[in-house]
Amino acid sequence: QVQLVESGGGLVQTGGSQRLSCAASGRTFSTYAMGWFRQAPGKEREFVAAISWRLATTYYADSVRGRFTISRDNAKNTVYLQMNSLKPEDTAVYYCAADVRSLGRYEATMPQSYDYWGQGTQVSVSS
Repeated sequence: QVQLVESGGGLVQTGGSQRLSCAASGRTFSTYAMGWFRQAPGKEREFVAAISWRLATTYYADSVRGRFTISRDNAKNTVYLQMNSLKPEDTAVYYCAADVRSLGRYEATMPQSYDYWGQGTQVSVSS
């Protein structure tokens, strides 16, 4: 069983920065595929970013590429999402997700590929 706990959400102004953290349980965290997704009111959950475990390969949604950075610290069992140049359309609940398998590029962008989810953290960007 894997437990994920997100932190770091809150209110930020347009153009500001915020860093989300996701702490994971499990002794084999270094082998988990990790992802960030978000869900705005009235919208479906969408992919934001993912990172593989083997080579720390990263994937990003077009809407955040160049502004967001996903990273992981296997020694701390933590994955991060650094968000810069935030826009009002980035407002959503952000969820951390994990899977014990190695995910390919396409799989990593699909919510159904992940077996474990955090409770979510709200990010609000004011205009």
